[in-house]
Amino acid sequence: MTHTLKIRAVPGAKADQVAGYHGDRLKIRVSAPPEGGKANKAICKVVAQHLGLKPRQVTVAAGHTCRDKTLTIEGIDGHTLADRLNPPEPTT
Repeated sequence: MTHTLKIRAVPGAKADQVAGYHGDRLKIRVSAPPEGGKANKAICKVVAQHLGLKPRQVTVAAGHTCRDKTLTIEGIDGHTLADRLNPPEPTT
């Protein structure tokens, strides 16, 4: 199955991480600079690791040169994708 994911990229950060949401977009911080596709490659790797996928299963479909990007994600079903993007609330 193929899904799309809207993200907000933050290149040049101190660490690579999924940093919550920015409006309706998942915020991804990467230490790679925004030059020569380095940040895009790092974003795909971070998202793939977060979802338990291989980096080649995540690609930039739109927004190659801007912070707002659309990623294409392959090889994961919709329920699993939603569960991994929205972890359950901690119980107290």
